[in-house]
Amino acid sequence: MEKRLVTRYAMRSAEAANENQRRVEGVFDELAAAKPGNVSYIVLRLADDSFVHVSFHNHGDDELNPIASTAAFAHFQQDHADRREGGVDQQTATLVGAYITTID
Repeated sequence: MEKRLVTRYAMRSAEAANENQRRVEGVFDELAAAKPGNVSYIVLRLADDSFVHVSFHNHGDDELNPIASTAAFAHFQQDHADRREGGVDQQTATLVGAYITTID
């Protein structure tokens, strides 16, 4: 089952965005170590210090989510509402096309 999610949210300040970024980087470090084969994940920090997460999951509803099940993701979620300005907009998405290469 392929799930595609796009999540957007704003941050209260540049300092909150810096902390958010550090926590997101921790999630990527843990994913790089575990190398799950059933997920793709990209996070963008926009010029206004808001964030956009795009994730592709290929696991069943009864299986662990390789992103959300990491300790780093639990740390990322701690106090997330305090770092954010407003709510989280999360929507499912339909893939129209993709061209993927190594990006840094």
